[in-house]
Amino acid sequence: MSLTPDAEIRSREELSAFVRKLHQDFLQQGDTWENNTLATFLEALAAWVHDSPGWYQNLGKELPAGGDWTFLAHALQAAVVYE
Repeated sequence: MSLTPDAEIRSREELSAFVRKLHQDFLQQGDTWENNTLATFLEALAAWVHDSPGWYQNLGKELPAGGDWTFLAHALQAAVVYE
């Protein structure tokens, strides 16, 4: 599984693996990330989610209607306190 925007996540396990790869990438080369602090990362995440219909449109794709936005919101909230 790559860290490219084209990576297709089909399960909870694949999402977990993707987040772990993202974490490893940050540990290895986070200083090269545009948004390398929690504050800028979360701001960019919010902005991208808001603007995502345009991203999909630019790629000639449709925004997935069946995405489980609540699951992702729960995961992000849980990460605040989960050990």
